[in-house]
Amino acid sequence: MLSVNEKGLEIAEEMMDWSEELKVKTIELKNGSKVIDCGVNESGSYDAGLMFTDICMGGLATTSISVQKVSEIPLAFIDVTTDHPSIACLGAQKAGWQVQVDKFFAMGSGPGRALALKPKHTFDRIQYEDEFDYCVIALESNAIPDEKVMQHIADECKVDVEKTIALVAPTASIVGSVQVSGRVVETGIFKLNELGFDTTQVVCGTGTAPIAPVVENDLKAMGSTNDSVIYYGSIALTTRGFDEELFKRVPSVTSSDYGKPFFKTFKDAGYDFYKIDANIFAPAELTVNDLDNGKTYHSGHLNSEVILESYGISGI
Repeated sequence: MLSVNEKGLEIAEEMMDWSEELKVKTIELKNGSKVIDCGVNESGSYDAGLMFTDICMGGLATTSISVQKVSEIPLAFIDVTTDHPSIACLGAQKAGWQVQVDKFFAMGSGPGRALALKPKHTFDRIQYEDEFDYCVIALESNAIPDEKVMQHIADECKVDVEKTIALVAPTASIVGSVQVSGRVVETGIFKLNELGFDTTQVVCGTGTAPIAPVVENDLKAMGSTNDSVIYYGSIALTTRGFDEELFKRVPSVTSSDYGKPFFKTFKDAGYDFYKIDANIFAPAELTVNDLDNGKTYHSGHLNSEVILESYGISGI
């Protein structure tokens, strides 16, 4: 059985060994747990963002950064490939754990979820859980977790606290921008799961999305980073059991909230996530190769107008 925590630990240890080069910092708390600051008090880097993303996917993906153009404007893009889409995306990368202790709050993703089974229904559906004596978790937060937070995570994962490692990065940071765009394949797998498709039938997946420029605060960054996937994220999947009508419902264009930057949608909803159509959280387009019939299908489209508005790019 593949262990996403074992593979994630290998990458986390490499990050700690190369912290200076990666522009991150390892903090050992009094209870022996470790926190890798990837953007709270450190600048972070593109390479740290890729390793953060790799850990989020349980070491079951490869990532890289390239430069592509949107309406003739060069931007950094992340490319993501996984041959274990269901486990990597739903069993690890999905931000499915709300870590809340006293005043600390963060969305938790990564391998630790497969130990804590957060949320359990996801792991029941993909028939996966991890067994390992170390826990590695990724937290999207602008604060460093303290000993109490790390003890809570260790308890939920049923491991010793000194064997618990958390990576932390705010949304409005280099690593934050990279890792959110690095969820481009995951949003497609997540949407398919929500639509009732058995994602264990997705054999492999690859995708690309622009990396949002870092903006002034986490609230605005939440908008621009989500737009990277919603309006310009492309994925290609190889599957079995293809359902053409279901797959047509995957792209973000099927959402009633499609058509303007996510921050505007969020603001219009009174900053209430529950008033936003959940169908918006999806890639802009996908291509599917069905191994059962040898055919290939495409749905959705890219939207350069909204992505450039979201990024606030202007000429010099």
